[in-house]
Amino acid sequence: MPMDGVMLGFIARELNQKLKDGRVDRIIQPERDEIILFIRAQGENRKLVLSSSANTARVHLTGSNRTGPQEPPMFCMLLRKYLIGGRVLSVSRIAGDRILEIDFQTLNELGDSIHRTLVIEIMGKHSNIILLGPDRRIIDAIRRVSGDLSRLRQVQPGLLYEIPATQEKLNPETLTADELAMRMTEYGGKLSKAIVACVSGFSPQAAMEAAEQIHQDPDALVSNLNISNISNSLYDYFASLSERSPSIVVLSDTGVPADVFPFPQIHLAGLPFREYPSPSQALDSFYSEREMHEHMTQRVSDIAHVIKTHADRCRRKIALQENALAEAARMDEYRRNGELLQANLYQLSKGSEKAHVINYFSESCEMIDIPMDISLSPAQNAQRYFKLYQKARGAASLATEQKKQAEDSLFWLEQMEDDLRKCTTLQEAQEIRDLLTQAGYLKAHHGKNKPRKDAPSKPMRFLSSDGIEIEVGKNALQNERLTMGARGEETWLHAQRMPGSHVIVHAATVPENTLQEAAQLAAFYSKGSHSASVPIDVTLRRYIKKPKGTPAGFVTYTHQSTCYITPDERLVRSLKTL
Repeated sequence: MPMDGVMLGFIARELNQKLKDGRVDRIIQPERDEIILFIRAQGENRKLVLSSSANTARVHLTGSNRTGPQEPPMFCMLLRKYLIGGRVLSVSRIAGDRILEIDFQTLNELGDSIHRTLVIEIMGKHSNIILLGPDRRIIDAIRRVSGDLSRLRQVQPGLLYEIPATQEKLNPETLTADELAMRMTEYGGKLSKAIVACVSGFSPQAAMEAAEQIHQDPDALVSNLNISNISNSLYDYFASLSERSPSIVVLSDTGVPADVFPFPQIHLAGLPFREYPSPSQALDSFYSEREMHEHMTQRVSDIAHVIKTHADRCRRKIALQENALAEAARMDEYRRNGELLQANLYQLSKGSEKAHVINYFSESCEMIDIPMDISLSPAQNAQRYFKLYQKARGAASLATEQKKQAEDSLFWLEQMEDDLRKCTTLQEAQEIRDLLTQAGYLKAHHGKNKPRKDAPSKPMRFLSSDGIEIEVGKNALQNERLTMGARGEETWLHAQRMPGSHVIVHAATVPENTLQEAAQLAAFYSKGSHSASVPIDVTLRRYIKKPKGTPAGFVTYTHQSTCYITPDERLVRSLKTL
């Protein structure tokens, strides 16, 4: 429910309170369908974002720092011409619907004071930002609508502005209980759907919440209810909306913002959420975090594709080398055949398909058949087997070496894959990209402007039930910095023989509960997070060594003990984070 009529009502009241009498100082257009007004109001500099994007149309104050293009679009230039220096008179929602109007007191070309209005229509793919003159004729819009696009309503310069059809719904701010009762009786059906159909600006979620707030089943049939009591209760609920707070952002199971509401929702009780003192702050957090998550998803997806491509290539190399080793396993057979043919040359003749000879290399000395090339002499057949032996012996050595290299590369790539799963910031994703670039899996940046060096990302920090700090690395660089920076007497944990996080318990003496919790973290943040009985090695930091020339995060260790842990996500999520 990011921006239905209910949320827009809260935004309108907030903006009217915070922006009234404010002066427009700057206007930028960072995106094709987004405008930001910089307004000095009540002693503070505020940034008002207006978006007509089909998927993220919205209006709210923002704390984000955005920049516009060097050459502003025409609509941005027009807004600067007509609105900069103007003062905000009022902000209001129209007819309880998803239409917001901001009235400005501005000057015309002659220096006379006149009113101009900025209309923001929040209507999905039909969303728009429209500037009106004092006669409410359209000066221009961020998205012009010609007669070819719509026969019902055009949005073109010079036309008189018309409010979009409201389907004759009731305005929740001006309706009466009797009007609502009559309209809902006529509509019938389920209670929540009747509210959507009869009251302007109410989305299905807002209607469901309204039913819950008056202690009714949203799916109850209107015909089975006392509609007089229901309409009176809804009337009181609508009247109380402006007093409700705080605004909330509902979170998914992974902590990603899933929805935003102007006040706590009864129908979503039990879901995790964060509170915000104003609807603008909630919306700003919701959209900025969602945008960051989308960027993260895109960035991670690109890196994941590179890792998968090279990991698959390593697996194919390993399969090829295993086939080569299987073939090389016959080298002793080739050498034996050559030796036996060489020893029996006196009784063999050219043209034979096989040699029937005694196997002197066997304790039982049984007779065996050795395949021969009929185009070669017995001596040449013997030499052919000796050459096959030499080739197989060389291949065995090369295949063993190449298989080891491919296995090492695959293990490292799987470590990167596991690190990527734990990424929560763009900086962490960039560190993995940097490691892949250093390893030659990605091309290095050769542009004129070098990428900005951000501060190193930080590991996860938890507080155990005993009050002891536990740190968990999220990628190879964090692992190395964490482990190499720990004190010798601190405890180190890692999943045995599989990619995973380095875990450090910052204490010289570790209680059993804390050790178990640290082992849970090591198991959960490893490739075995969905396995049972994951082996976790535990040792002291002083027994950790970093071999020279090895990749980031690679260490060797001794004096370890091993415990077996079945990862428990609920236990991990219950640990306090720092």
